[in-house]
Amino acid sequence: MKKKISPRIINFINDHHVLSLATANKGMPWTAQCFYVWMDEEYAFLFTSDDDTRHIKDALRTNFVAGSIVLETKSVGKIQGLQLQGQLEKVEGELYKKCKITYIKKYPIAILSKTALWLVRPTFFKMTDNRLGFGKKLYWGEER
Repeated sequence: MKKKISPRIINFINDHHVLSLATANKGMPWTAQCFYVWMDEEYAFLFTSDDDTRHIKDALRTNFVAGSIVLETKSVGKIQGLQLQGQLEKVEGELYKKCKITYIKKYPIAILSKTALWLVRPTFFKMTDNRLGFGKKLYWGEER
């Protein structure tokens, strides 16, 4: 049984749609911006990307990634951001149809795409939410 994620974290995730995904290969970092859908039942971010992109090839070496989602604001009192670590998984089998329908429902243009579907299953969240007090942090999971 997974530890329940704070509703504040889930609401933040659902209020946004771009995940900055970070990978590394032989000590060289890389980032990619991915449109995502949060899948509650899967406890995972769903996104699409070609198999031969640098971030996917790098991530597949360890199946482990980091990422962030941020609220752009100049007001210090409204700063919010989420940092995460998680495991990358290619969507296949029975889960594929469910994920494809979910993704296309949010991003209908994706129906034209032939790219693969991927899940990032978080293992750790650190959310900064200055609305709760300057520098207030919320944590979930185990940091690696």
